[in-house]
Amino acid sequence: MMHWFAAVLPFLKVLAAFLLMLVGIRNKLGLALSILLGGVVLGLVCGMDLAGVFKVGALAVSQAQFLFLAAIVGLILILSDAQERSGQSRRLMAAVSGYLVNPRLRLIFFPALIGLLPMPGGAVFSAPMVKTVSEGMSMRDEDRAVINYWFRHVWELAWPLYPGVILTVSLAEIPIGTFISLTWPGVLAMFGLGWLFFLRQGVLGIGRAGSVSTSSPRQWHTVLREGLPLLVAIVGAVGLETLISKAMPGVSFEWGVIIALVLAIAAIMVQNRLGWAFLLEVLGKKSLRSMLGVIVAIFMFKDIMGAAGIVAEMARSSSGGVALFAAAFFLPFLVGMVAGINVAFVGATFPLLIGLLTTLGMQDQIVPYLVLASFAGFTGVMISPIHICFLLNCNYFGVDLASAWRRLVAPCLLFALSGCLLFWVLLIT
Repeated sequence: MMHWFAAVLPFLKVLAAFLLMLVGIRNKLGLALSILLGGVVLGLVCGMDLAGVFKVGALAVSQAQFLFLAAIVGLILILSDAQERSGQSRRLMAAVSGYLVNPRLRLIFFPALIGLLPMPGGAVFSAPMVKTVSEGMSMRDEDRAVINYWFRHVWELAWPLYPGVILTVSLAEIPIGTFISLTWPGVLAMFGLGWLFFLRQGVLGIGRAGSVSTSSPRQWHTVLREGLPLLVAIVGAVGLETLISKAMPGVSFEWGVIIALVLAIAAIMVQNRLGWAFLLEVLGKKSLRSMLGVIVAIFMFKDIMGAAGIVAEMARSSSGGVALFAAAFFLPFLVGMVAGINVAFVGATFPLLIGLLTTLGMQDQIVPYLVLASFAGFTGVMISPIHICFLLNCNYFGVDLASAWRRLVAPCLLFALSGCLLFWVLLIT
């Protein structure tokens, strides 16, 4: 009996820390403070003193890895805010609408386009566009709500501008191209499941809208001009990151992402004549400070967990495959569902998973397990009843939350199953 208790004790300590985090998040303590509180308590129950915990935490935020990530996340939020407040996103949508004839394509295009920008509550930004393009279609507001919500999030596992993806590759210390080259099937799964459950004939009735065409002019040069900042950010980030990793292996690949984002922000500021006052206003926004606070808490939690030795204890107690699968699937799913945001499950569970695999000598399997954890955590986020996009989206269309949520359960579970299948394929290849 005592041997069994000693074996499960490290898992109980981690579970207690996670439960404390979830209670803090649920009671609106804030994501950053909840993660930090969980880390401090974990350090204390593992035998560290309070001074030692805070010393480890202070050293964590002085690392180059942290500084790079904070800079990238900050620049992404500045770019997203500039796109929205300058009206450039709306102008881009107006420019591309001339190429959209198929009504189902028009329904999903604008949510998917907005999904390229990692803005909090982005579904409510695309909701008016879905409402506009669906005028004349005989469909329910509930259909509009679930379509807008689902297709707003199709890119999140394989888009280089999302903080969750950037945080994952930063924690694992792998190139971003390596990670998204394995998670891209998640994008196909999101589009496929979205069509199957929300768009196909027999599920979505759109009346006579099938023959409706748009009267907007087709001007590719306008599309190119309005989409220039996005092109610079996306193509530049991936291209420069790849170039640096190949040509200058001694230089951190994050510099490529930072340079691309700075150029994208410069492009949108020049195009819209946004002055320094705009930039200072964005830098002072609460949303920017909150996100940077989350990054601080995540790095502190990661290093406190390492200094406490909890990963080594879990590795000694673990029997292998089943425990690892549970850690990689159920913990991210739970945190994602309770927090409703990708950064939460990445920051709270990925340091634990990476440390456990490293201690067990399974470094070559870190990426497949992170892919599994990403699919599981994202499923939890999508099915979360407190996901801000879901709440704002349902409120905009005036639909019942429970009714809309029930329509998400089946596609979300199948998406999680697709992640398990991809994990199995990655392990055997």
